[in-house]
Amino acid sequence: MAEVNRVGILTGGGDAPGLNGVIRAVTMRCVNDYGYEVLGIKRGWRGLLQREDDSTRPLTVDDARYILQEGGTILGSSRTNPYKNEGDAEKVVENMKEYGVDALVAVGGDDTLGVARRLYDDFGVQVVGCPKTIDNDLSATDTTFGYDTAVSIATDAIDRVRTTAKSHERILVVEIMGRNAGWITWGAGVAGAANVTLIPEVEPDLDEIANIFKARAERGEKWGVIAVSEGVVLDEDYITQNAEKDEFGHARLGGIGATLAGEIKERTGIDTRHVVLGHLQRGGTPTAYDRILSTRYGLRAAEAVKNGEWGQMVALRGSEIVTVSLNEATEETKTVPDELYRAAETFFG
Repeated sequence: MAEVNRVGILTGGGDAPGLNGVIRAVTMRCVNDYGYEVLGIKRGWRGLLQREDDSTRPLTVDDARYILQEGGTILGSSRTNPYKNEGDAEKVVENMKEYGVDALVAVGGDDTLGVARRLYDDFGVQVVGCPKTIDNDLSATDTTFGYDTAVSIATDAIDRVRTTAKSHERILVVEIMGRNAGWITWGAGVAGAANVTLIPEVEPDLDEIANIFKARAERGEKWGVIAVSEGVVLDEDYITQNAEKDEFGHARLGGIGATLAGEIKERTGIDTRHVVLGHLQRGGTPTAYDRILSTRYGLRAAEAVKNGEWGQMVALRGSEIVTVSLNEATEETKTVPDELYRAAETFFG
C-alpha cells in the first residue's frame, strides 16, 4: 500500500442533496484528524481525464465548514466515462500521479462507482467509493443520501397538485424520476396518498387504471392523482425525449406523464393533465436525514482511506456504516420488491 499524503475527492453523475455533506466530512476528518491534504477534483471523472486549467481546487477546513446545508456539489459534476474511449483510463491514472493524488474518494452512483471499481481492478488505484443517488437503487446499501430529500419533494408535489385536481375535477399525472427502479415514486406515492402509483418494476394495465378512476367518478370523485416513474414502459419500450444517449449509454427519459395522461383521458373521458417534476427533485437544501447520512458516509470514507480499505464502498447496514466491495455494490440494481408494491396497491382508488 502506497503512503497517503494527498487525498482526492470527486463527485460524478447527477447531483444529489447531501454531496456537500460528504465533501465536508471527508475534508475535515482528513485534514484535522489524519493530517492529509485534500484536493477537490472538479466535474467528476472529467477533471481527471481532461485536466483543464480549473480542474482541481485545494480543500481546507474553512472551505468545507459551512457547506453542509447547500444542495448540489461545490466540485461540480459530469457524466464523463473514462472507459468509453481507448486509452482514457490510463490518462486518469497518469493525471492522478501528476496531481499528487495518492488516494481517491469517488462519490457517485453505479456509473461513477463502476469506473472506480474498474480503476481499482485494472490499475490498483487506491480508491474508496461513497454511494450517491436519489434513486436509491445501489445494491449493498440500505439507503443512499439524496433519496429522502427527493421523496420529500415529490410527496410535497403530490400534496399540492391534489388541491387543483379536486378543484377542477381532473386527473393529474405526476412524472417522477426513476429509470429502472421506482423507489422515489413508490415512496412519494405512499407518503402522498396517490390514487395510483406506477413503477418500472410492474407493467401497468391501462384499462385497470382507467376503471379505478371511472369508479371514483361514479361515487362523485371525478378527480385523482397518479404518481408514475419516468422509466415505466408502455408497449415494451421507454418513453424518451430524443435518441441521444450519455457516455454510459443511457437514453434521456421523459414523456411518460404526457403519454399516460392522454391514454387515461381517452379511456375515462375525464380531463387529464400531467406535471413533470424533473430536476426539482435534485435541487435545494437536503433534509436533516440526508445531512446526517452524508456526514456519516464521509467520515467513514475518510476512515477507510486511513485504513487502506481500497476497492471498498461505504454502506448503511441497519444503523451501522460499514464497507463493502465495489464489486458487490455495483453488480446489480436494487429495485422495489414486489411485496412493497403490493402493499401500496392497498390504497389505490
